[in-house]
Amino acid sequence: MSRGGYPAYVSVGEKKRKAEASVEKLRKKNPNISPVVITGKKLATTWWGNSWNTNLESYSDYENRIERGRSYLRNGALLNLEITQGKISALVQGSRAKPYKVEVVIKSLKKDVWEAITKDCAGKIDSLQELMEGKFPRALSELFTAKGEGLFPAPNEITFTCSCPDYADMCKHVAAALYGVGARLDENPALFFVLRNINIEELISDAISKKSQTLLEKSKIKGGRVIQEIDVSDMFGIDIDNESK
Repeated sequence: MSRGGYPAYVSVGEKKRKAEASVEKLRKKNPNISPVVITGKKLATTWWGNSWNTNLESYSDYENRIERGRSYLRNGALLNLEITQGKISALVQGSRAKPYKVEVVIKSLKKDVWEAITKDCAGKIDSLQELMEGKFPRALSELFTAKGEGLFPAPNEITFTCSCPDYADMCKHVAAALYGVGARLDENPALFFVLRNINIEELISDAISKKSQTLLEKSKIKGGRVIQEIDVSDMFGIDIDNESK
Protein backbone atom coordinates (compact mmCIF):
# COMPACT_ATOMS: atom_id res chain seq x y z
CA MET A 1 0.00 0.00 0.00
CA SER A 2 1.16 3.56 -0.70
CA ARG A 3 0.79 6.50 1.63
CA GLY A 4 -2.75 7.53 2.41
CA GLY A 5 -4.02 3.96 2.34
CA TYR A 6 -4.36 3.79 -1.45
CA PRO A 7 -2.86 0.93 -3.47
CA ALA A 8 0.59 1.63 -4.88
CA TYR A 9 0.65 2.48 -8.56
CA VAL A 10 1.52 -0.43 -10.82
CA SER A 11 2.25 0.20 -14.48
CA VAL A 12 0.49 -1.70 -17.25
CA GLY A 13 3.79 -3.28 -18.28
CA GLU A 14 4.41 -4.51 -14.75
CA LYS A 15 0.88 -5.92 -14.50
CA LYS A 16 1.41 -7.85 -17.74
CA ARG A 17 4.76 -9.21 -16.59
CA LYS A 18 3.20 -10.30 -13.32
CA ALA A 19 0.38 -12.04 -15.19
CA GLU A 20 2.81 -13.80 -17.54
CA ALA A 21 4.85 -15.04 -14.59
CA SER A 22 1.69 -16.37 -12.96
CA VAL A 23 0.75 -18.20 -16.16
CA GLU A 24 4.14 -19.89 -16.35
CA LYS A 25 3.88 -20.90 -12.70
CA LEU A 26 0.44 -22.38 -13.23
CA ARG A 27 1.53 -24.15 -16.41
CA LYS A 28 4.08 -26.18 -14.48
CA LYS A 29 1.22 -27.73 -12.52
CA ASN A 30 -1.28 -27.77 -15.37
CA PRO A 31 0.16 -27.74 -18.91
CA ASN A 32 -3.36 -27.39 -20.34
CA ILE A 33 -4.23 -24.00 -18.87
CA SER A 34 -5.64 -21.59 -21.42
CA PRO A 35 -5.02 -17.89 -20.77
CA VAL A 36 -6.82 -15.21 -22.78
CA VAL A 37 -4.43 -12.81 -24.50
CA ILE A 38 -5.68 -9.64 -26.19
CA THR A 39 -3.28 -8.46 -28.88
CA GLY A 40 -5.25 -5.71 -30.66
CA LYS A 41 -7.33 -2.73 -29.59
CA LYS A 42 -10.61 -4.65 -29.62
CA LEU A 43 -11.64 -7.21 -27.03
CA ALA A 44 -13.47 -9.19 -29.73
CA THR A 45 -13.44 -9.06 -33.52
CA THR A 46 -15.90 -11.67 -34.84
CA TRP A 47 -19.70 -11.63 -34.95
CA TRP A 48 -20.01 -14.15 -32.11
CA GLY A 49 -17.44 -12.46 -29.87
CA ASN A 50 -18.81 -8.97 -30.44
CA SER A 51 -22.41 -10.12 -30.01
CA TRP A 52 -21.56 -11.78 -26.70
CA ASN A 53 -20.01 -8.56 -25.35
CA THR A 54 -22.72 -6.33 -26.77
CA ASN A 55 -25.40 -8.50 -25.17
CA LEU A 56 -23.81 -8.15 -21.72
CA GLU A 57 -23.38 -4.40 -22.11
CA SER A 58 -26.98 -3.94 -23.28
CA TYR A 59 -28.50 -4.80 -19.91
CA SER A 60 -28.80 -2.08 -17.28
CA ASP A 61 -27.88 -4.70 -14.66
CA TYR A 62 -24.42 -4.97 -16.19
CA GLU A 63 -23.67 -1.83 -18.21
CA ASN A 64 -21.88 0.01 -15.38
CA ARG A 65 -20.20 -3.02 -13.82
CA ILE A 66 -19.04 -5.09 -16.76
CA GLU A 67 -16.62 -2.33 -17.77
CA ARG A 68 -14.56 -3.08 -14.67
CA GLY A 69 -13.14 -6.15 -16.36
CA ARG A 70 -11.82 -4.50 -19.52
CA SER A 71 -8.45 -3.41 -18.15
CA TYR A 72 -7.96 -6.71 -16.34
CA LEU A 73 -8.46 -8.60 -19.58
CA ARG A 74 -6.20 -6.25 -21.55
CA ASN A 75 -3.45 -6.62 -18.94
CA GLY A 76 -3.42 -10.40 -19.31
CA ALA A 77 -4.99 -11.04 -15.90
CA LEU A 78 -7.26 -13.80 -17.22
CA LEU A 79 -4.81 -16.63 -16.59
CA ASN A 80 -7.14 -19.47 -17.47
CA LEU A 81 -10.60 -19.73 -19.00
CA GLU A 82 -12.60 -22.90 -19.53
CA ILE A 83 -16.01 -23.08 -21.18
CA THR A 84 -18.11 -26.18 -20.63
CA GLN A 85 -21.82 -26.99 -20.72
CA GLY A 86 -23.55 -24.21 -18.80
CA LYS A 87 -20.39 -23.14 -16.99
CA ILE A 88 -17.44 -20.75 -17.23
CA SER A 89 -14.45 -21.37 -14.98
CA ALA A 90 -11.59 -18.89 -14.70
CA LEU A 91 -8.49 -17.90 -12.80
CA VAL A 92 -7.90 -14.14 -12.64
CA GLN A 93 -4.81 -12.41 -11.33
CA GLY A 94 -5.69 -9.68 -8.85
CA SER A 95 -3.67 -7.61 -6.43
CA ARG A 96 -2.72 -10.68 -4.42
CA ALA A 97 -0.14 -13.25 -5.43
CA LYS A 98 -2.64 -16.08 -5.62
CA PRO A 99 -5.13 -15.76 -8.50
CA TYR A 100 -8.85 -15.61 -7.74
CA LYS A 101 -11.21 -18.37 -8.78
CA VAL A 102 -14.26 -17.32 -10.78
CA GLU A 103 -17.22 -19.50 -11.62
CA VAL A 104 -20.11 -18.40 -13.83
CA VAL A 105 -23.16 -20.61 -14.30
CA ILE A 106 -25.50 -19.99 -17.22
CA LYS A 107 -28.87 -21.64 -17.61
CA SER A 108 -29.55 -23.74 -20.69
CA LEU A 109 -31.49 -22.09 -23.46
CA LYS A 110 -35.23 -22.61 -22.97
CA LYS A 111 -36.66 -25.38 -25.13
CA ASP A 112 -39.46 -23.25 -26.58
CA VAL A 113 -37.02 -20.47 -27.50
CA TRP A 114 -34.72 -22.96 -29.22
CA GLU A 115 -37.57 -24.55 -31.16
CA ALA A 116 -38.78 -21.14 -32.33
CA ILE A 117 -35.28 -20.18 -33.49
CA THR A 118 -34.67 -23.42 -35.39
CA LYS A 119 -38.03 -22.98 -37.09
CA ASP A 120 -37.25 -19.41 -38.14
CA CYS A 121 -33.80 -20.45 -39.42
CA ALA A 122 -35.22 -23.08 -41.77
CA GLY A 123 -33.82 -22.59 -45.24
CA LYS A 124 -31.76 -19.53 -44.27
CA ILE A 125 -28.36 -21.02 -43.41
CA ASP A 126 -26.23 -22.62 -46.11
CA SER A 127 -23.54 -24.31 -44.03
CA LEU A 128 -21.95 -24.75 -40.61
CA GLN A 129 -18.98 -22.68 -41.77
CA GLU A 130 -21.20 -19.71 -42.60
CA LEU A 131 -22.89 -19.97 -39.21
CA MET A 132 -19.55 -20.03 -37.40
CA GLU A 133 -18.29 -17.06 -39.42
CA GLY A 134 -21.43 -15.07 -38.71
CA LYS A 135 -22.27 -14.90 -42.40
CA PHE A 136 -26.03 -15.09 -42.38
CA PRO A 137 -28.92 -12.75 -43.20
CA ARG A 138 -29.40 -9.69 -41.00
CA ALA A 139 -32.80 -11.02 -39.97
CA LEU A 140 -31.10 -14.01 -38.35
CA SER A 141 -28.62 -11.74 -36.59
CA GLU A 142 -31.52 -9.85 -35.05
CA LEU A 143 -33.23 -13.14 -34.20
CA PHE A 144 -30.16 -14.55 -32.45
CA THR A 145 -29.58 -11.40 -30.37
CA ALA A 146 -33.21 -10.58 -29.45
CA LYS A 147 -33.50 -9.97 -25.71
CA GLY A 148 -35.30 -12.79 -23.95
CA GLU A 149 -36.04 -14.59 -27.20
CA GLY A 150 -32.60 -15.03 -28.73
CA LEU A 151 -29.59 -17.23 -28.13
CA PHE A 152 -27.73 -14.96 -25.71
CA PRO A 153 -28.35 -15.12 -21.94
CA ALA A 154 -30.06 -12.43 -19.88
CA PRO A 155 -28.76 -11.45 -16.41
CA ASN A 156 -31.44 -13.53 -14.69
CA GLU A 157 -29.96 -16.59 -16.43
CA ILE A 158 -26.45 -15.89 -15.12
CA THR A 159 -25.07 -16.48 -11.61
CA PHE A 160 -21.46 -16.06 -10.56
CA THR A 161 -19.04 -16.35 -7.65
CA CYS A 162 -15.48 -15.20 -7.04
CA SER A 163 -13.00 -16.06 -4.28
CA CYS A 164 -11.96 -12.40 -3.91
CA PRO A 165 -13.05 -10.28 -0.89
CA ASP A 166 -14.91 -7.78 -3.10
CA TYR A 167 -18.60 -7.92 -2.19
CA ALA A 168 -19.77 -5.96 -5.23
CA ASP A 169 -22.57 -7.54 -7.28
CA MET A 170 -20.04 -8.06 -10.05
CA CYS A 171 -16.36 -7.80 -9.19
CA LYS A 172 -13.59 -6.99 -11.67
CA HIS A 173 -12.56 -10.62 -11.86
CA VAL A 174 -16.01 -11.86 -12.88
CA ALA A 175 -16.27 -9.03 -15.41
CA ALA A 176 -12.90 -9.99 -16.89
CA ALA A 177 -14.01 -13.61 -17.22
CA LEU A 178 -17.24 -12.62 -18.97
CA TYR A 179 -15.37 -10.41 -21.43
CA GLY A 180 -12.88 -13.23 -21.88
CA VAL A 181 -15.68 -15.41 -23.25
CA GLY A 182 -16.09 -12.96 -26.13
CA ALA A 183 -12.41 -13.29 -26.99
CA ARG A 184 -12.58 -17.07 -26.74
CA LEU A 185 -15.58 -17.18 -29.08
CA ASP A 186 -13.44 -15.38 -31.65
CA GLU A 187 -11.23 -18.48 -31.65
CA ASN A 188 -13.96 -21.11 -31.39
CA PRO A 189 -17.57 -19.92 -31.79
CA ALA A 190 -18.83 -23.51 -31.39
CA LEU A 191 -18.15 -23.10 -27.66
CA PHE A 192 -21.16 -20.80 -27.50
CA PHE A 193 -23.46 -23.70 -28.30
CA VAL A 194 -21.68 -25.86 -25.72
CA LEU A 195 -22.16 -23.15 -23.10
CA ARG A 196 -25.87 -22.75 -23.84
CA ASN A 197 -26.39 -26.52 -24.06
CA ILE A 198 -27.90 -26.53 -27.55
CA ASN A 199 -27.27 -28.84 -30.48
CA ILE A 200 -25.65 -26.91 -33.29
CA GLU A 201 -26.12 -29.84 -35.67
CA GLU A 202 -29.85 -29.68 -35.09
CA LEU A 203 -29.94 -26.06 -36.19
CA ILE A 204 -27.82 -26.67 -39.28
CA SER A 205 -29.51 -29.88 -40.40
CA ASP A 206 -32.98 -28.37 -40.10
CA ALA A 207 -31.96 -25.21 -41.92
CA ILE A 208 -30.17 -26.99 -44.76
CA SER A 209 -32.82 -29.71 -45.06
CA LYS A 210 -35.53 -27.08 -45.47
CA LYS A 211 -33.46 -25.23 -48.05
CA SER A 212 -32.77 -28.42 -50.01
CA GLN A 213 -36.43 -29.35 -49.93
CA THR A 214 -37.41 -25.91 -51.23
CA LEU A 215 -34.87 -26.12 -54.05
CA LEU A 216 -36.07 -29.63 -54.95
CA GLU A 217 -39.67 -28.49 -55.09
CA LYS A 218 -38.72 -25.59 -57.32
CA SER A 219 -36.79 -27.87 -59.63
CA LYS A 220 -39.78 -30.20 -59.94
CA ILE A 221 -42.05 -27.33 -60.86
CA LYS A 222 -39.60 -26.09 -63.42
CA GLY A 223 -39.07 -29.58 -64.81
CA GLY A 224 -42.83 -30.12 -65.20
CA ARG A 225 -43.25 -26.86 -67.04
CA VAL A 226 -40.42 -27.65 -69.41
CA ILE A 227 -41.87 -31.05 -70.31
CA GLN A 228 -45.28 -29.57 -70.95
CA GLU A 229 -43.84 -26.95 -73.25
CA ILE A 230 -41.81 -29.42 -75.34
CA ASP A 231 -43.54 -31.26 -78.16
CA VAL A 232 -43.42 -34.91 -77.16
CA SER A 233 -42.89 -36.08 -80.75
CA ASP A 234 -39.87 -33.80 -81.08
CA MET A 235 -38.48 -34.95 -77.75
CA PHE A 236 -38.53 -38.66 -78.66
CA GLY A 237 -38.03 -38.26 -82.42
CA ILE A 238 -41.22 -40.16 -83.39
CA ASP A 239 -44.50 -39.39 -85.04
CA ILE A 240 -47.57 -39.75 -82.91
CA ASP A 241 -50.87 -40.30 -84.70
CA ASN A 242 -53.58 -38.67 -82.63
CA GLU A 243 -56.38 -39.88 -84.96
CA SER A 244 -58.32 -42.89 -83.87
CA LYS A 245 -58.04 -45.99 -85.96
